[in-house]
Amino acid sequence: MLAVLTRIASKLLWIAVVFLGITILSFWVIHLAPGSPTDLQTTLNPNAGAEARVRLNELYGLNRPLYVQYVDWIGRLASFDFGRSMSGDHRPVWDKIKERLPLTISMNVISLFLTLLLTIPIGVASAWWQGGWFDRSMTVLVFIGFAVPGFWLALLLMLALGIYWPILPISGLTSLGFDKLSFLGQLWDLARHLALPLFIYTFGSLAGMSRFMRTSMLEVLRQDYILTAKAKGLPARAVIFKHALRNALLPVITILGLSVPGLIGGSVIIESIFALPGLGQLFYQAVMARDYPLIMGNLVLGALLTLAGNLLADVGYGLADPRIRIRGGGQ
Repeated sequence: MLAVLTRIASKLLWIAVVFLGITILSFWVIHLAPGSPTDLQTTLNPNAGAEARVRLNELYGLNRPLYVQYVDWIGRLASFDFGRSMSGDHRPVWDKIKERLPLTISMNVISLFLTLLLTIPIGVASAWWQGGWFDRSMTVLVFIGFAVPGFWLALLLMLALGIYWPILPISGLTSLGFDKLSFLGQLWDLARHLALPLFIYTFGSLAGMSRFMRTSMLEVLRQDYILTAKAKGLPARAVIFKHALRNALLPVITILGLSVPGLIGGSVIIESIFALPGLGQLFYQAVMARDYPLIMGNLVLGALLTLAGNLLADVGYGLADPRIRIRGGGQ
């Protein structure tokens, strides 16, 4: 028991140190970008001169040394205060984030679920029938998935399915008159608006994940215990799902855990293209406005998702392979 608690404490300490390092680097890097919130607020105002810019710098605290600004920011963060936005309505940063967070999280969780749902059967079938027509077809699909940029595919589908053949909406989250629809009608309207973004998310992840699953499954199928199981005359279903699949899932679990940070990063382009009011679009707007508190709020969330992804990968390893749990408990 003591060993387990010690391992948990060391893991939490490592997370705290890494998180602190991420915030320091992020805070420093965003201030290296040219321009500042005060420049953007005064450039288009003919009545705002140098004096107004100085007063805005004093108001936002931008005239202080960078390390003083960071200490002040990290002190507020300790009390879960992300500060106020420097652009737009100057609302609290967390209020803006929590309005956009559900859409981005929901879309990416659904995409990850669909990716995993498709990746495992495709990878297993490609490995079991290696060199067959299905494996060759999936190889072509993977090359296409790797080669086609997501933003280009999104624009192509918008042109095809939204303009030439207007089947699906290509902008926004809901249609006009959404509030007047029934519950099922609202669900259908949301599904139509999210169909193209979800396809882009899933298609981009499916190519790489299915290839990882295939490679891992091929490696496991060459192991001696699998060859022994085949020699005993066990049916293919028992060999795959009882003996091979668990071990083959370990690399996929790693990739899946590391894909959690993409919940924000991968959403920036897609949400901007489809005009979806999610966290990615908010982050893009914050960067363009040099809104430092809002940028840091998004980066902190991304850092937490990255660390959470590592933890989920560790937990998933333990669930997929009991030997890892035994070794972890005995250390």
